Amino acid sequence: MIFNLSKIALFGSVSLVSIAIVSGCTNNNPQADNGGKIVRVYSARHYDTDRALYEDFTKQTGIEVKLLESKDNELLERIKNEANNPQADVLITVDAGRLWRAEQANLLQPISSETLDEKVPENLRHPDGLWFGLTKRARIMVYNKAKVKPEDLSTYEALTEPAWNGRVCVRSSNNIYNQSLLGSFIESKGEAETEQWAKGLVANLARPPKGGDVDQIKAVAAGQCDVAIVNHYYVARLAQSKNPQNKAVTEKVGVFFPNQDDRGTHVNISGAGVVTNAPNKEHAIAFMEYLASPEAQKVFAEANNEYPAVIGVDVSPALKAYGDFKTDTINVSAYGRNNPEATKIADRAGWQ
Repeated sequence: MIFNLSKIALFGSVSLVSIAIVSGCTNNNPQADNGGKIVRVYSARHYDTDRALYEDFTKQTGIEVKLLESKDNELLERIKNEANNPQADVLITVDAGRLWRAEQANLLQPISSETLDEKVPENLRHPDGLWFGLTKRARIMVYNKAKVKPEDLSTYEALTEPAWNGRVCVRSSNNIYNQSLLGSFIESKGEAETEQWAKGLVANLARPPKGGDVDQIKAVAAGQCDVAIVNHYYVARLAQSKNPQNKAVTEKVGVFFPNQDDRGTHVNISGAGVVTNAPNKEHAIAFMEYLASPEAQKVFAEANNEYPAVIGVDVSPALKAYGDFKTDTINVSAYGRNNPEATKIADRAGWQ
């Protein structure tokens, strides 16, 4: 059975039932429920398929999943506030940069798992076992098919060339996705070259950054810019939308994976770690190992049209249409480690 501890129970007015559920989550003995066979999961993901997976985990192991869903920063703050009386066992969040924030706040503990080490590629997990990637998300280019041919595109670096002046869209550098992209540049190219690239990108923008990745895709489709940098799953999400206008947008844009002739396309992760002083550490590890199983990987990734972290697991039909691509093999932990310098570089480059 899954207990879903809703965000409203944490941050807004709540019903008596919600209060009772939260009270159960914050008792002084988090192992008391179900004879101690529980795992408490704090997740920034919000998909019904995840809940179905957790139900299956319970059926297989007898370990109940108690789920709390909220935004990334709110979950991190809650874990900090519970430091003297830990409640959470597992933190699930998106982007290696956010996992780094949890790491820096000492919210995660290193774990040892032969299963996770075997299944999760080395570059998609923390070197010390603080967290493990569960899905991959590629930061790709979308282009206006009426104005750009695929052969016109090549690398992220090439978007700084004069040919792209006034033709590029990208969201704000305040966004963690772009900060992690810069972090990967720092790792592979150094700080000076990364800053030069950021300045060149800003010089070629068609408009000041605004909106999220979906807004960049729509701007490309509308002809406001010719190419944009976005996460791949936003395109797939629009293509699968029941709104005809969203589908029309994706018919006007093409998908391109940059840097295929050198280091590969930048990929990030959604991932999970065991919370420091987790009351149910063994169950937490078992839960994460379950999420790395081929069956769970397929469902977990398809919920948001992401790529499975585990090699050999089939991707969704929507992603198969994009074809195979080469990925950057930099360890994603570098994104967080380089985040402070990445934000400084973005500021100096004038990337709003």
